[in-house]
Amino acid sequence: MKIICIGRNYVEHIEELKNERPDAPVIFMKPDTAILPKKTPFTIPEFSTDVHHEVEILVKICKVGKYISPKFAHKYYDEIGLGIDFTARDVQAELKKKGLPWEKAKAFDGSAIIGDFLSKDDFNSVENITFELQKNGGMVQKGNTSHMLWKIDEIVSYVSQYFTLKKGDIIFTGTPEGVGKVSTNDVLEGFIENKRVLRLHIK
Repeated sequence: MKIICIGRNYVEHIEELKNERPDAPVIFMKPDTAILPKKTPFTIPEFSTDVHHEVEILVKICKVGKYISPKFAHKYYDEIGLGIDFTARDVQAELKKKGLPWEKAKAFDGSAIIGDFLSKDDFNSVENITFELQKNGGMVQKGNTSHMLWKIDEIVSYVSQYFTLKKGDIIFTGTPEGVGKVSTNDVLEGFIENKRVLRLHIK
């Protein structure tokens, strides 16, 4: 299975990191070793002193697809989830400064947190899903898929132009504003439409 991630998909997040607004979806990948096993704490890696949480809506692909038209994209996923794309921001800053790929900052072991999935049928529209991340009981990130620069079906279609999508592949669709540093003993909880689908301890 592949983990395909979309960067810079919310205007406020682009602005908070002082990035340029892209003309097309920004794509990067995480290997399957990035997935943190369920009920396992996240351990801050020794190579970073500034790991940030980035909460995101996830899409799980349900059948093989290539060159998918946007109007048919909804047929290729049937579950919506929530995840965290952990980012070693200090490492990423150095890589970006040198014009190098982000993998060391984005794709390290345990950097992909995947919560529980919900049926797509649970939602009136995938283009209007509210989600949030709480840290130690306080809300730190809140978003709605209506604010995406590229909607879920557009993302599925666009990604499929470059990579054959297979059953079980997961797409991280981008994070809203409010990303921030995690510290030892933090507790992160993620919610979709007020339903908790993720809980994580930081070591």
